[in-house]
Amino acid sequence: MAVIYETAATLNGFLATEDDSLDWLFEIPGEQPDIKDFMDSAAAMVMGSTTYEWVLEVEDLVDHPEKWAASMGRKPAFVFSTRELPVPAGADVRILDGDAGRHLPEIRAAAGDGDIWMMGGGGLAAQFLAAGALDRIAITLAPVTLARGKPLFSGDVFWDRLRLRSAEKVGQWARLVYDVTPAEHGMDR
Repeated sequence: MAVIYETAATLNGFLATEDDSLDWLFEIPGEQPDIKDFMDSAAAMVMGSTTYEWVLEVEDLVDHPEKWAASMGRKPAFVFSTRELPVPAGADVRILDGDAGRHLPEIRAAAGDGDIWMMGGGGLAAQFLAAGALDRIAITLAPVTLARGKPLFSGDVFWDRLRLRSAEKVGQWARLVYDVTPAEHGMDR
């Protein structure tokens, strides 16, 4: 089982605009990266409230909860939020409050032997790293830059924690996959 931060970002490391728009991502013409096999194989999903609310809105899942399984699958989804959020009828969505490390046993139990898809955002990914629970970062870089936006990662991750697993060209996109190594004593910055 691995916790994999699978996401798309701009060349300069933003997940979304400052107002959480992903329009720039869906306007890119040509061949698109396909993560359907990865999405289908993940046994559980984890995301922050901004990512969750974006998915709900774009897919209109509160008014059409039957679309949840088609777009997100039947796997449990864990959403980190300090607020109460709507949950589509019939969806296995669990709202969690607090530090990611505290909830790891519950998330891992729900995933069983399967992988956990950490969808975003950057703050939550940093929490998983700090808890020693982030195993892989898979970034699909878009041929776009933004002047400002929501960062891919909030916090520092230095070269000594990352090992390049693969690099691949997909149309105009670049897909980079890094394994995350455990922090060595004295190496945390």
